[in-house]
Amino acid sequence: MAESTPLLSQFNSPLESKRLSITELIEECMADFGFAQLIQAVLVSLAWVFDAQQTFISVFTEAEPSWHCTDQLRNGSCHSGFSNICQLPRDSWAWDRPVYSSIVSEWELQCSISVIKGLPASSFFMGCLAGGLVLATLADSSLGRKNLLFLSCLLMSLSTLFTVFAPNIWIYSALKFVNGFGRATIGTCALVLSTELVGKRWRGQVGVIGFLCFTLGFLSLPAIAYINRDASWRTLYLWTSIPTILFCILVHFLVRESPRWLLLRGRKDEAVSILTSIAATKSSLITENLTLLKLEQEPSNDDIYSAIKILVEKKWAFRNLLAVMVVGFGIGFVYYGMPLGLGNLDFNLYLSVTLNALSELPASLITSFLIDKLNRKCSLLVFNSLSGICSILCVVMGKISGNLQIGLEMVSFFSACTGFNILLIYTLELFPTCVRNSAISMARQALVLGGLLSPLLVAAASKNGFLSYGVFGLAIGICGFFVISLPETRGKTLCDTMEEEEHKEKDLACNYYL
Repeated sequence: MAESTPLLSQFNSPLESKRLSITELIEECMADFGFAQLIQAVLVSLAWVFDAQQTFISVFTEAEPSWHCTDQLRNGSCHSGFSNICQLPRDSWAWDRPVYSSIVSEWELQCSISVIKGLPASSFFMGCLAGGLVLATLADSSLGRKNLLFLSCLLMSLSTLFTVFAPNIWIYSALKFVNGFGRATIGTCALVLSTELVGKRWRGQVGVIGFLCFTLGFLSLPAIAYINRDASWRTLYLWTSIPTILFCILVHFLVRESPRWLLLRGRKDEAVSILTSIAATKSSLITENLTLLKLEQEPSNDDIYSAIKILVEKKWAFRNLLAVMVVGFGIGFVYYGMPLGLGNLDFNLYLSVTLNALSELPASLITSFLIDKLNRKCSLLVFNSLSGICSILCVVMGKISGNLQIGLEMVSFFSACTGFNILLIYTLELFPTCVRNSAISMARQALVLGGLLSPLLVAAASKNGFLSYGVFGLAIGICGFFVISLPETRGKTLCDTMEEEEHKEKDLACNYYL
């Protein structure tokens, strides 16, 4: 009858010595990667597609179209070498494309101050910051990962749909704020939920699925924009809102909640049901192992900021969180700022955005190899430094060759994408389940803060190119050095409670000195 005995029960005879922590139970039940887990991981990761589309859609909808002189004036006030459109009479020039192809041409924003031009993009990132602060901790407290993912996708999709009917830039900017508010936690929830549905052996690979989906979403934008290049900018929002609404329906009915989070909240029956339905392990083995579970339930505190309080009160957690946020802040300048600044380069906008989107693909693939083979600290330091150097060189070499400039821009953006991917996986491993979603959300908010400042720098770069790519390079390079203060996590087991994480660190310290 030895075959029917749970594997974990063979080590010790006393019942107390056989008690399992939540981490040990999850690793035992999800050590194998089954088809049901793959379906769940892919389904959850699809949220990244729509996240990417709304993050970068303004590159096309808010671009300033090209223009040409007309023959209405014969006095030579408008000629091919004239670049300042605001000094010309309105009837001496015309847009190359239909007036409704961009908000700039439709609402006559071409001569507005940079603050007005950058208001929609800045409003979006301000919404991301606000949404991250308000919604992020709900995934660790009352709502859970799945419900917050559904709520965020629904809010983002509905605001995208309503943007189609925006009558002016003020309503448009307000809807962009709501859009960013809803979008703020989508990537975080998708990453945390997908990786908590598998064991540590598959954590890196599953995380990369989300990054690949983000690349797919980013890559779909120039294709949709090019197909509709002579249509209204509202068409882009319509085409990206409807699939997101359909995805929300799939999330509500098909996606499962994280068993780790359910066990921490004391909802054992629900966790058993999910583990039995998706884990590759036999249901009988899961049931028997659950009898050995030592339930380390966190206090059932529905205060939405309880996870943040825990992160601040624990010195080691606050130190790690601060370092991660500084690194993320630097990456945010390049990651969000460079695509917004492509319109200032002497290169085709559709092609340059496509090349940037394609840069995300090798970044995701390289991350999948580096995650299990290289240290997180070393990888982040190398990619951040490379991105900073190339970003600064992009300003210098742009005066020599436009092709060389776009090449350096792509290398810088690729390095920032890879650093961003590694940073999210790194943050996921640094913090236990009870605060993991909040920690990753805070790291993403720091990234968004860099994105919030980027539109202002891009607008100012029309007069001084160093104010965009030069500042981006300095920011990511300097902030990247803060990774040195973080502990290495490669190959380490995920913890579920703060106490378990502290015990693990103490054991590592003891082994180090021994």
